[in-house]
Amino acid sequence: MTYDFERYLNVRSAYGPSFGPEGERLSFLMDTTGVPQVWTLDAPLEWPDQRTFYDERVTFASFSSERPELVFGMDEGGNERQQLFRLDVTDGTITPLTDEPSAKHRWGGWSSNGERFAFASNRRDESVFDVHVQGRDDEESERVLEGDGWLEVGGWSPDDSRLIVTEATSSFDQDVYVLEIESGELTHLTPHEGNVRFRSANWGPDGDALYLVTDRDSETLYLARLDAETGELDVVEEGGEWNVGGVSLDEDSGRVVYSRNVDGYTEITVGELADDTGIDEFPEPDLPGELAGGVSFGPEGDRFAIGVTGSTENTNVFVVDVEELRSSGGTTRSPGETGGSERWTNAATGGIPRERFVAPELVRFESFDGLEVPAFFSLPEDAVERSSTSNQASADDASEAVPVIVDIHGGPESQRRPSFHPVKQYFLDRDYGYFEPNVRGSSGYGREYTHLDDVERRMDSVADVAAGVEWLHAHPAVDEDRIVAMGGSYGGFMVLAAMTEYPELWAAGIDVVGIANFVTFLENTGDWRRELREAEYGSLEEDREFLESISPINNVERIEAPLFVLHGENDPRVPVGEAEQIAEKASEHVPVETLIFEDEGHGFTKLENRIEAYTRIAEFLDRHV
Repeated sequence: MTYDFERYLNVRSAYGPSFGPEGERLSFLMDTTGVPQVWTLDAPLEWPDQRTFYDERVTFASFSSERPELVFGMDEGGNERQQLFRLDVTDGTITPLTDEPSAKHRWGGWSSNGERFAFASNRRDESVFDVHVQGRDDEESERVLEGDGWLEVGGWSPDDSRLIVTEATSSFDQDVYVLEIESGELTHLTPHEGNVRFRSANWGPDGDALYLVTDRDSETLYLARLDAETGELDVVEEGGEWNVGGVSLDEDSGRVVYSRNVDGYTEITVGELADDTGIDEFPEPDLPGELAGGVSFGPEGDRFAIGVTGSTENTNVFVVDVEELRSSGGTTRSPGETGGSERWTNAATGGIPRERFVAPELVRFESFDGLEVPAFFSLPEDAVERSSTSNQASADDASEAVPVIVDIHGGPESQRRPSFHPVKQYFLDRDYGYFEPNVRGSSGYGREYTHLDDVERRMDSVADVAAGVEWLHAHPAVDEDRIVAMGGSYGGFMVLAAMTEYPELWAAGIDVVGIANFVTFLENTGDWRRELREAEYGSLEEDREFLESISPINNVERIEAPLFVLHGENDPRVPVGEAEQIAEKASEHVPVETLIFEDEGHGFTKLENRIEAYTRIAEFLDRHV
């Protein structure tokens, strides 16, 4: 039996957990209605209560530590201009907290006493963010810091007198400050030269230090303690070969959870601060899947909720009992020893048996300059069986060889990891292979690897894609004449660039919210994003000629394969004009289909739109591949 796309896109996700003030209730986001909404649970695997009922997506929810109420965020039509709302869980009352529909509001957390909350917003000037503090019952906020860049609020100090403020100048360069709320005094803790990442900052138990991840003087991210007065930085846990991905710390108990990204897979460490730079580790929690993140501690730090997913596991929320971990293993972890966890949510799989889902193989291929590039490669089960009996395709095998979708991630400094992907599972069920390369420029493989595609080296990453296709050509299960390029956002640029630079490799291309022209993209993207993007791609002032040379729109006549272009009318990141210009020019010489959603932004969140988009993609591939 096969399942249509609607069934696969009805596989649900439950994520973004937040514990209530007494630890008796858990909120989370789930997309059962077609877009993510707020739900709550009072006990594991109970039937959850839906708390919001909007046609638009809810972007986050955060419980107060003192009252049965939470703040959630929501934008309109994917425009990313998030507004904040307070939900009283007792009676269901929803109160708007912001009313600036032209501005973005980035959540910064509740104060520990639950009387105030903080956020960053660009309501004064669209190109920069200020820091605001607002009382839970107040209609207006107080601007406590006027910014001149991309600011985020990292959380309140234990005594509610200070805020962590992070400023990003690029995806790989941040600075950390501490803001005294009453006086407005701002202490810069991380002066540095060059690109240094400072991420995932948390207050330590006494408010005298921050715990965060950084790559200062290191090839990979590591866990560090940053003195809140002097800025002195001390290593807590080395990164080694792989990045420490993030850290969560409970201020009251000193309990710590941090993750390590090992070749795309998550390893979780749970422990307790033994001193300023030492952690007593507990046994590893027993969690399914390959990825986990989004930690929320209970009020006493005795347990935490976390979202868990994997290539064959749709996302659900689990709760880990820290006391159980501690008592089961003390401070020494034996090889293979794990601690118990409890599943709280039961996001449905659309009636599709979990055993139908296919896990990828982690492979590596050599690019044009000898660089080793990792990729996740998935094949339908019968294709795996056929290829395992032959080291080289024969004439008899050729008719059974499968088409392959090369799915290229965005960012560009993102990373394809083994999370659940219903679109991939659908195509695997339809006898497509699926190839997901982490080309140079991807994160997760060290500082040097991430910068190998910067500015003038941009097209080297496109050459990596071509090398990946050549690797596929040598695989006995792959039909080399039926290979498809697909990608979203920056991945959409990679699709268009691969089709113009290496036109002979492709049977079809699918560009989702992609960049066609770097000049018009940078001219028209959101004002708040331009400086960050120029740091990665090159500036309009200094690099315009180069940006024009690598823009697919200027080489569009080289595209030979049919192209499908999809976009959201309200996209604030990659304006819809990028789709319109590439579709118009390419349609002069190859078959082009276009689908623009008037109620979507940078990607498709509404279920009916996702069903239409991916069903149309499947039909497009049926015709051309």
